[in-house]
Amino acid sequence: MTVTVVRFNLVDPAATPEALAARYRAAVEMAAYCDDRGLATIQTEEHHGAANNWLPSPFTFAGAVFGATRRIAVTVSAIIGPLHDPLRLAEDIAVLDLISGGRLVTVAGIGYRREEYQAFGVEWARRGALQDELLETLLKAWTGEPFEFRGRTVRVTPKPYTEPNPLLLVGGSSKPAARRAARLGLPFFPSAHLPELEAYYQEKLREYGTEGWTMMPGAETPLLHISEDPDRTWAEYGEHFLHEARTYASWQNKDIHSAVRSGAGSVAELRAEGVYRVLTPDECVALNEGGHDNLILHPLCGGMPLDEGWRSLHLFAERVMPRLKD
Repeated sequence: MTVTVVRFNLVDPAATPEALAARYRAAVEMAAYCDDRGLATIQTEEHHGAANNWLPSPFTFAGAVFGATRRIAVTVSAIIGPLHDPLRLAEDIAVLDLISGGRLVTVAGIGYRREEYQAFGVEWARRGALQDELLETLLKAWTGEPFEFRGRTVRVTPKPYTEPNPLLLVGGSSKPAARRAARLGLPFFPSAHLPELEAYYQEKLREYGTEGWTMMPGAETPLLHISEDPDRTWAEYGEHFLHEARTYASWQNKDIHSAVRSGAGSVAELRAEGVYRVLTPDECVALNEGGHDNLILHPLCGGMPLDEGWRSLHLFAERVMPRLKD
């Protein structure tokens, strides 16, 4: 089965407040367009203090999308769990789950940028313990029953729409992340194609006597832009793809595993690498027929002009979607 994903991180390195407001409005309008045409998921994420305005508030954006749509899911992949107050996060997710009728998917990771922890006054060394507390608190909070939290009895209301709880996955690329997911009986979302880590997660499920499943990226998960003339698009807009690729690469180190990892230093290198791909509609259909069941469209990549983003999205919806594998 083919899964169609449209990614938004709202990056715009040169935006004025007015231009950034237009970008946010366009993203919500694009989500509504995707909803009307049967795409599966809007994907967004969380980063803080980025000079290029990377989206810091994914749940606020998700709420705007849910208000404009009826069917499409929103996957927040991923939140930086230890930066969130557990009780407030439980409330926010419950409300979004109710508003959307169960269309919210949350992936909770622990992040990898120390400066984000410093900005929020959260100790980097405590991130594992804080992640444990967050996940355990969410699961207790969503029962609607009183429970003990940091030495006091609390209760979170309202209960979410989804039973037994809104879809919550544990993200990461380490054994502690896989072990954490298995212990709590939560599904696991590796940040890259890591079969050995999936096997470790399954081993820990058996050890803990819990049940779960894995949502793992494929060996190749390219970010797509659709164009009738890829050469022209690379020539005119390649710097937008490169900006995002280099920003993301600057945050990573050799110990971080990511499905979107680029080592390119130029537009030509980025095009040859294949992490970001500009395809014609026919090439996108061929990619799907060749075994790529997850198609991730990134129409506003790296501050892409809105009209070019719309062109890509229209081509995908009108000339690719009707021809995809069921």
